[in-house]
Amino acid sequence: MSDYLQAVAAVFRGDGVLAQTTPQFKPRTGQTDMALAVAETISSGGELVVEAGTGVGKTYAYLVPVLLSGQRALVSTATKALQDQLFSRDIPKLVEVLKLPVRVALLKGRSSYLCTLRLSHARQSHDASLRIHAHALSKIETWSQSTRTGDLSELSGLDDRSPVIPLVTSTRDNCLGSPCPNFKSCHVNLARKEAMSADVVVINHHLFFADLNVRETGMAELLPSVQSVVFDEAHQLNEIGINFLGQHLSTSQLLELTRDILGAGVQWARGLVDWTLICSVLEKSIRDLRLTAQDARAGTRLRWADPVPDGIETANWLTATAQLQVALNAAQAALDTVSEMAPDFVRLHERVNLQLKAISLFQEPCAEGSVRWVEVGTQMRLVESPLDISLAVQTHMLNRNSQSPEARVDAPSEHNVSSSGQQRSWVFTSATLGEDDQMKWFAEPCGLSHARKLRVASPFDYQGMSAIYVPKGMPKPNDFSHTQAVAHFVEKSARQLGGRTLVLTTTLNAMRNIGESLTSALAQSGELEVLVQGQGSKRRLMERFREGNLQGGLGCVLVASASFWEGFDVPGDALQLVVIDKLPFPPPNDPLVEARSQRLECMGKSSFSDYSLPEAAVALKQGAGRLIRSETDRGMLVVCDPRLTGMAYGRRLMACLPPMRKIETESDYEETLLNLTKTSTTNSTF
Repeated sequence: MSDYLQAVAAVFRGDGVLAQTTPQFKPRTGQTDMALAVAETISSGGELVVEAGTGVGKTYAYLVPVLLSGQRALVSTATKALQDQLFSRDIPKLVEVLKLPVRVALLKGRSSYLCTLRLSHARQSHDASLRIHAHALSKIETWSQSTRTGDLSELSGLDDRSPVIPLVTSTRDNCLGSPCPNFKSCHVNLARKEAMSADVVVINHHLFFADLNVRETGMAELLPSVQSVVFDEAHQLNEIGINFLGQHLSTSQLLELTRDILGAGVQWARGLVDWTLICSVLEKSIRDLRLTAQDARAGTRLRWADPVPDGIETANWLTATAQLQVALNAAQAALDTVSEMAPDFVRLHERVNLQLKAISLFQEPCAEGSVRWVEVGTQMRLVESPLDISLAVQTHMLNRNSQSPEARVDAPSEHNVSSSGQQRSWVFTSATLGEDDQMKWFAEPCGLSHARKLRVASPFDYQGMSAIYVPKGMPKPNDFSHTQAVAHFVEKSARQLGGRTLVLTTTLNAMRNIGESLTSALAQSGELEVLVQGQGSKRRLMERFREGNLQGGLGCVLVASASFWEGFDVPGDALQLVVIDKLPFPPPNDPLVEARSQRLECMGKSSFSDYSLPEAAVALKQGAGRLIRSETDRGMLVVCDPRLTGMAYGRRLMACLPPMRKIETESDYEETLLNLTKTSTTNSTF
């Protein structure tokens, strides 16, 4: 074993530096095994995929070898929250403990940084709608005088969903670049410069893939000098990646462009062009495009295999797109006449041209290996997306020959080198990467079938700490009475447990119905507080739920969907019951799901066995992972879907879950629930 590997192993020993400086640290074989695998990959280069169960301590398992290697490294996460945690807590702690002279930088996307030019424009604007944001703008303006980084996460009380954020941040579209009068003091550029001089840079997956697509986030300059790259929360890579590697056109983006044209025209070239007329015609054409799908339910994706999306009248669609092109051409001609008056007009001209190109692209046949659809909501999004990121990973990240799967696997890895000439290492890790040892669910769509694989089991005693129950007599999932039956079951259990319950649903409709039922039964009577996703920011809902019934408050029931299936961490007694309404199979009528399924069927594979089941297995595992987060946790997982025990494939899904004790009868469930109630106030055994 090399000196480097020995140094890594020593950190995790019972007499190592972590044990000496961190009171809660305990040596874990799995953590050491993962750390050594990461260290070996850093030493030799190549790709490593690691699934590390809850409680392994994967963050330290990859950070220690990265920091001790002395190599320049990039660490990417799926969320800005974990990004901040790594930069502010985990890395500084290890740098101090290991006594290393390491420079660390944090780099986020544009929407995270204050744009001082946009702030001044918002303050000077005469738009009446900005008056409702006057207080928030004043608060941001005061903070802007003292902030060094311009990172809006520093500003307490600013909701992630605040409508003020787009007013004071830039996008790739509206950034003026070097002609900007505030270019030298630009927070985005300063963050990029700091990243270029750092030893370890913490980024997020969105930023990474945005750069693969547009080469604009700073990664293009940074990545060549990096020798090690780690992707934490890697299970999200494929879905995040396809969002950035495809083509998009949205009505909200077009409306923002319209507002910017009007603002710049009135400010810099008033009277030279009838900007109000130009922009009103453009705005009407955008809204007419959205109205072509007015009969579609919000939140749906319309198939788009033919020239016109499903469910939209052909004549309406063709007329709306033609009118939009005419309006954009008129705006472009107007901007041509004033292009030399201000840098704003040059950039606006470029933006109009990009939108015209996007419309033309969507009038051509869909690219091979991609799928196209229209998303309908408060806005309309036209999307063309690759089915996965495998080609992008192989060609743009690993620099391998992409002519065939065989060529990709056998291509010489020495092509994948940093600017220093050293072979680059790539580490991909998460608590959930698939149901089999080869982690095909993650590896195949990410082009990593050839990578070294390692699965590290959780050190938790799930048999002693947790149990799983499938309620008897529950209606079939497609029965209209199923949702109400789930709500009744949760009501009874949460009342006995005093809250401490998380309900995860597979659809927003079920979430709303269950939330309304529980609010009526439990919240209006003052027994428990019922929280429903959408009532506030995710951060605020998590904070309230974690408080539980501390300080004499009410116990909590949280009903949620989508993002709450992962990234929701509630150790301790505040969460002791997780209820999942249905097995989380991908929606069969989703265009992306359909296209992926059809591709598998054409390859002679089973779309259900090779796609739908693995997708459900990973999602179910993610949801179940909300329950046990620390060695002292106790709790139950309830899956209100009889298919888990009644169908043959249920055994495959059950096998992917932690080895929880199985509860067979309602009486045993009630007894277990009673024991949980006791453990919340005593040291009784669960």
